[in-house]
Amino acid sequence: MSKNTAKNTPIDLDNLSINTIRFLSIDAIQKANSGHPGLPMGAAAFAYVLWTRFLKHNPANPKWFNRDRFVLSAGHGSMLLYSLLYLTGYELSLDQIKNFRQWGSITPGHPERGLTPGVEVTTGPLGQGFGNGVGIAMAEAFLAARYNRPGHKIINHYTYGLVSDGDLMEGVTAEAASLAGHLQLGKLIYLYDNNHITLSAATDLTFTEEVKKRFDAYGWHTQSVKNGNDVDAISRAIKNAQKNKEQPSLILVHTHLGYGSPHKQDTYEAHGSPLGVEEVKLTKENLGWPLEPPFDIPDVALAHFREAVELGKKAQTKWDKQFAAYSNAFPELAQDLSQRIQDEIPEGWDSDIPEFTPDAKGMATRVASGKVMNSISSKLPTFIGGSADLDPSTHTALANEGDFENPNEKIIDPQGSVGGGWRYSGNNLHFGIREHGMGAILNGLAAHGGTIPFGATFLIFSDYMRPSIRLAAMMGLHVIYVFTHDSIALGEDGSTHEPVEQLLGLRSIPNLLVIRPADANETAAAWHIAIDHKNGPVALALSRQNLPILDLKKYPQLPLGVLSGGYVLEHAKENTPADITLIATGSEVSLALASREKLEDQGIRARVVSLPCWNLFNAQPVEYREAVLPPEIPMLAIEAGVSLGWKPYIGTGIATISVDRFGASAPGEIVMREYGFSVENVTQQAVEVIKQNKKA
Repeated sequence: MSKNTAKNTPIDLDNLSINTIRFLSIDAIQKANSGHPGLPMGAAAFAYVLWTRFLKHNPANPKWFNRDRFVLSAGHGSMLLYSLLYLTGYELSLDQIKNFRQWGSITPGHPERGLTPGVEVTTGPLGQGFGNGVGIAMAEAFLAARYNRPGHKIINHYTYGLVSDGDLMEGVTAEAASLAGHLQLGKLIYLYDNNHITLSAATDLTFTEEVKKRFDAYGWHTQSVKNGNDVDAISRAIKNAQKNKEQPSLILVHTHLGYGSPHKQDTYEAHGSPLGVEEVKLTKENLGWPLEPPFDIPDVALAHFREAVELGKKAQTKWDKQFAAYSNAFPELAQDLSQRIQDEIPEGWDSDIPEFTPDAKGMATRVASGKVMNSISSKLPTFIGGSADLDPSTHTALANEGDFENPNEKIIDPQGSVGGGWRYSGNNLHFGIREHGMGAILNGLAAHGGTIPFGATFLIFSDYMRPSIRLAAMMGLHVIYVFTHDSIALGEDGSTHEPVEQLLGLRSIPNLLVIRPADANETAAAWHIAIDHKNGPVALALSRQNLPILDLKKYPQLPLGVLSGGYVLEHAKENTPADITLIATGSEVSLALASREKLEDQGIRARVVSLPCWNLFNAQPVEYREAVLPPEIPMLAIEAGVSLGWKPYIGTGIATISVDRFGASAPGEIVMREYGFSVENVTQQAVEVIKQNKKA
């Protein structure tokens, strides 16, 4: 720390503090010889204003529930955030700043939730943080409407974000911004680092739209700050944004990428590479900063930033007293909210989940899922979500639980609304045809805390959501995806809508549970997993077509088997040694059972294994896995998806009944038959597998 002798006038202290952010960032990036210095240099002034004059936070308790949230959507500017976290007193040491981008540090190249105290969401893929912030603001509005009472504003905070040119170019931003404007999320405030430079070019080459008019059209409140270093103008703009309760705000702050660098300011060379030793020296000289030592932090600036520690403690203490008064006035509400804050699931939440009676005609698992969802929604008051304009198809509407909308919005044409009230406390979200935006928003809802969010669409359109799903898994967020129309059995819509490779693609994402239930009762068991699994997202793959409902009296092992990821559904007759094991998931399990009967009629002893969740099954002890899938018994896998991925279970050189080409347009049962999903083909292939095994 240095004894910088700058005068303690407000202007001098502001400039000193802003330059402290700049050079702490510059020195860390230069030491790592890797990183993006331009953004921290250009955005330091407005970030300083936000963090020292407006942001309500408690560095001693980064998880204080009523804190303002800050999202660095432009995650490449991570050193800006790390500098702010260190300077304001979070549990982030100067040594960690010096180890930026190094093995074992908690200051990675892009911010990661759960690794660095004070980081709300993992950002880096541009546009994702923008959508996350919309979800966080929706969570605040939802919880405030549900739990606040007159005189008791227990949930009451802003969501701020820093967004870049790159963020605003990404399509996910357009989706999220459009919905945020429609919902009139007045406590969402983004500062746009409008520097006109991207990683490899000036925006004149690619991005010449009038951003302000675009966001005006979305229904946002927009302002421009012409000088990105004018702290008073920035402060006025944030105050104006706070006053507008009916619109989200975008403040266009005109900045200079790499501000202060004599040769690299306003060039893309300052965007994604260190300035270089000589340019760092020239920049320090240009802005009047000591050349040595590196990581110089003036005592007066640090003391100014560290005022956040005491202010944060006072803010949380005040809120704790407010919560105590709220608890006295509304004890049941307070207890319920406390459970939500602690991420606790209420006892008995699953008491009304139906047990489906056996039925050969059956029920589509998407329909069964909808029945389960409606059975649990009243017991889980913050179970919130919706579909990408597909409620009638995904069966994800929560009856009479209200539609999440601005209560002051005039309803001209209410068709498609679920019912139960037009209000921010409604549990039904209407995402419109915005799958990618939905994925990012769900992550924000989960990251905020207090909610269990879900989103639904056809499995084929999970491709639109994949970046957000990957980030949900990376962050360990409790997000539930309801993906219906899960195979070529979709039928008439044809190959464009029939998923083939999607199951494997989702299964390949670390920390994502993918569950493809075989019938209504397996679907009920899958929902137990989805609600209880808090450390990562869960994807349910559900059928469009009816599937026979399995008899729980005949198959009492089913619920526990689903929890284990895979289980023996049917043994060979009289428990005799089997000639073959038929492994199946989802809709193909009933086909495997029917094929087993045909094989038994031919004197071939077959057993059937349902494998709804590879992830959970692979996590079981080897003894359990080998009991379910004995390696000495030949196996045949049956799944209406690509064969890739099945070899670890069945061994190499053995055919699967799968789909390694795109689908076709015809009635679903015909498509399935033509692609080999018939009792005749399964039994024929099983006989061939047994013959091959005997030859070997």
